Amino acid sequence: MMSFGPEHAPQVSALDALGLLTGEAVLIDVREMDEWQAGHAPMATHVPMSQLGAAAAQLSEHPRLIIICRSGRRSDQVVGALVKAGYDAINLDGGMHAWQQAGGAVVRDDGTPGTVI
Repeated sequence: MMSFGPEHAPQVSALDALGLLTGEAVLIDVREMDEWQAGHAPMATHVPMSQLGAAAAQLSEHPRLIIICRSGRRSDQVVGALVKAGYDAINLDGGMHAWQQAGGAVVRDDGTPGTVI
């Protein structure tokens, strides 16, 4: 089981993350379902923080993971645990708020404009 401690994890700005996502990196959104449904990055994969242990095999298929939450605090904890477990993971500093401010799209599942809650 992964532990989520107070360690600080590798960080990336939202603007730099937008560039990394054109390569082999994938964006993993660890927010809860209500947050995801309100709005998320269109290319993100939803894996709530509470389900990360069960999704470990799925995550290991990707060479680099960029982890995002609302503000960057939960994702910082997740990245710390993933790095300890041997994953190449980076926290998106500032979370969905920073993503949106950097010009990243926020959509609902049906493709309509979303909001960050």
